[in-house]
Amino acid sequence: MTKRVALVTGGMGGIGTAICRRLASANGSAVVANCLPEYAHKDSWLEKVRAEGFDNVYAAEGDVANFESVGDMVKRIESDIGPVDILVNNAGIVRDNMLHKMSPGDWIEVINTNLNSAFNVTKHVVDGMCTRGWGRIVNLSSVNGQRGQFGQTNYSAAKAGIHGFAKALAQEVVKKGVTVNSVSPGYVATDMVRSIRKDVLERIVAGIPMGRLADPDEIAGLIAYLSSEEAGYITGANIAINGGMYMS
Repeated sequence: MTKRVALVTGGMGGIGTAICRRLASANGSAVVANCLPEYAHKDSWLEKVRAEGFDNVYAAEGDVANFESVGDMVKRIESDIGPVDILVNNAGIVRDNMLHKMSPGDWIEVINTNLNSAFNVTKHVVDGMCTRGWGRIVNLSSVNGQRGQFGQTNYSAAKAGIHGFAKALAQEVVKKGVTVNSVSPGYVATDMVRSIRKDVLERIVAGIPMGRLADPDEIAGLIAYLSSEEAGYITGANIAINGGMYMS
């Protein structure tokens, strides 16, 4: 089996960590978890994952909202590990507020991190994928990019844009052996979601037909499949994984 190099942006968060573990165990790929420069928990995160037996997981610092920073990061990955074959655009933040209260900074920060980052990172790796004749790009969208969400005009716009980006790029690279897809999770049982005030979280769960949050491993399993050889005929798709919150 060909050993691939996978890059997961925002790879040290709750969903990102699950993705890194799954990709590292699925096919023995070298998996690079991206984090912000000087991220305080980088070394402890890497030590923990390595202690679990994932010797093929690495860390790379780079600000995905900054094109030049990403370029430097990708060059280091290519030099130290190898060219990127699998890209998971997972990095994301929230700065929730109603539009009439939302600051320009909160709008721009979310758009830069959640949407512009997809351009910034993909631009640096997709040509190499096309030249080598194989690549997988998976973008993390959201149920709220499909249906919209009160207080999240910035986040919903960015996540809707993520899939528009995927559909257009999929057409450009489809004959080069590169697939581009999006995954739209609902609410996932990460530390961030579990920290939501109890009564608010209970209302969220009550609105999920399946009656529970998603496990991060369920999201990671879908992404691992879309990153595999077997998923070679899937491109331009947006796959919902939301417990029935939104059906299209």
